[in-house]
Amino acid sequence: MIAQLAADEALRQREFPVCARKIYCAHAADAPLPRRVADAMRESIERASIDARQYENELARIAETRALVARLTGAEEEEIAFTGPTASGINTVANGLEWKQGDEVVCYLDDYPANVYPWLALERQGVKPVLLETARIGEITPEIVERALTARTKLVALSTANYCSGYRIDLETIGALCAERGVLFSVDAIQTMGVFPVPLQNVDFLSAGAQKWMLGPSGAGILFVKKSRRDLLRPAIIGGWNAVSPNFIAQREIQFETGGRKFEPGAYTHSVLAGLRAAVELLLEAGAHQISDQIRSLTQMLRDQIAPAGFEFLSPTEEKNRCGILTFRHSGTASDRLADALAQNNIIASLRFDRANRSWIRVSPHFYNTAADMERLAAVLTQAVCT
Repeated sequence: MIAQLAADEALRQREFPVCARKIYCAHAADAPLPRRVADAMRESIERASIDARQYENELARIAETRALVARLTGAEEEEIAFTGPTASGINTVANGLEWKQGDEVVCYLDDYPANVYPWLALERQGVKPVLLETARIGEITPEIVERALTARTKLVALSTANYCSGYRIDLETIGALCAERGVLFSVDAIQTMGVFPVPLQNVDFLSAGAQKWMLGPSGAGILFVKKSRRDLLRPAIIGGWNAVSPNFIAQREIQFETGGRKFEPGAYTHSVLAGLRAAVELLLEAGAHQISDQIRSLTQMLRDQIAPAGFEFLSPTEEKNRCGILTFRHSGTASDRLADALAQNNIIASLRFDRANRSWIRVSPHFYNTAADMERLAAVLTQAVCT
């Protein structure tokens, strides 16, 4: 598919309508919907507008979507729940575990706030947050994590890749370290899900919204709960769908549904899940390795083209730590000026800030972007710093 898109601009613009108007390189923020995703959502809405909801058919579609997501992630179907935004999944874990006074949770203050505040909020239950410290934004190594672990550590909560720098952690080594110590491991995978591998062998909980790299709609997201850990979590919200209610009649004793349905309390957002299904089908069709190779190729191309102009890079250079994010700034030109220059040329990137209030340009292309897109981006940036 990637080769076809590069060779056929009409096909690329048909499959990804934004390409007719913009060079879109902000997938770490919010992705434009591919045509097939928008079409799937419209078709779902149309069904709901002309007839009564056929719930048996809708539930069959959701089951098929669950199977596709399991295939994409390498999980079992029963380990996948549809919970909405990333924060919903993270809060399901944070508020569903049984915490004791003095328990410790290891997290990172410079992660995206959705993967920070739920853990800090546990202080009211007597839980102690242990905040990791790094030399550079997001550069969390297994050694840093290991030094933070104590006999009281109950859970480590990290992002698979930092939203600002794009540093991708060594998930397997950190996960194995947690498993050896009997520590639970929860990850926010929104910056890698669908485009870079997320090995689940030693991951207990994973949350990811679909609106970024998965090319899905806002409001769609997944929660992975390893089946051996499912009984550790009590649903944060209990409704008529995740508690057994035959014929919608409440029972005196609460018995939760099996599999991922345990964490799905109410009516489904059918059109959103229809969009998620189409997005996952698209990613599977394109191929995981082909997607990650294309994205890394594009960001490396841009880096090579603008480095001679004196840009400073926040993103890592080592292949194992790279994701789809390239973050940079220029000492002689304000980042907001660079962002304006890009926007004036119909190029969409992101302006981000670090804790020291320094501003950075964050570029995050996807597999449908092209070498020509990167060349145009580099030309605009280079011209902006030279004028």
